[in-house]
Amino acid sequence: MNKKVLVASALIAIGVTISGGYTASAATTITKVYDGNTITLSTGEKVRLLQIDTPELSPAECYGKEARAALVTLLSTPGQLSLKTDPKLDKVDRYGRLLRYLFIGKTNINLKLVEMGAAAPYFYKGDKGQYSTQILKAAQTAKSKSLGLWKSCPGTQLTPNDAVTTISKAVTTTASASSTGGKCDPNYAGCVPLSPTDLDCPDIKSLGLAPVKVIGQDVHKLDRDGDGIGCDK
Repeated sequence: MNKKVLVASALIAIGVTISGGYTASAATTITKVYDGNTITLSTGEKVRLLQIDTPELSPAECYGKEARAALVTLLSTPGQLSLKTDPKLDKVDRYGRLLRYLFIGKTNINLKLVEMGAAAPYFYKGDKGQYSTQILKAAQTAKSKSLGLWKSCPGTQLTPNDAVTTISKAVTTTASASSTGGKCDPNYAGCVPLSPTDLDCPDIKSLGLAPVKVIGQDVHKLDRDGDGIGCDK
């Protein structure tokens, strides 16, 4: 199978076979690598890689660019690509993104990213899929060997039921918690104040917390475009 990688524009056009309850033509391609765990298909649909999380590009987190570069590199590996669902997990997330494992041949790219230290386990709401044991073991090994983000981002914690927080965000979170008396809304990273009243983006920006990552329910409706990041416009 021929693959065309457009490095200059960071757009990747790769023939991909879709499986696991999703139908697409053989001409379906990956047109964009958004970050280390999210891609866009030529159908316009976004795919969120299951059971892993990578540092954010916006707001910039430690190892965010490197994680994205790792995925781009893996996508250039020869072999047939396929997207597969997990029978134990949801097929679509709350943002409408397809939840899938990405394979090249028999290689699980989700797992490979964790083995490289480019991603960490993320078991949303504690739900574990069919590869959760391998993913967790790979993360423990990568951390013990100080690979990838585990070396570049000291202080990063292995907390599989939460989105990965690299050191740049950890510093912000600590400062924000101090300024809000330690009462943080668990639906957001970065310590958005736990408020009985509605908060909007001007409030978030005035606190120096914008943009903010949504990790639970977007109770304040800060994420207007559904990309998982609030107040980023």
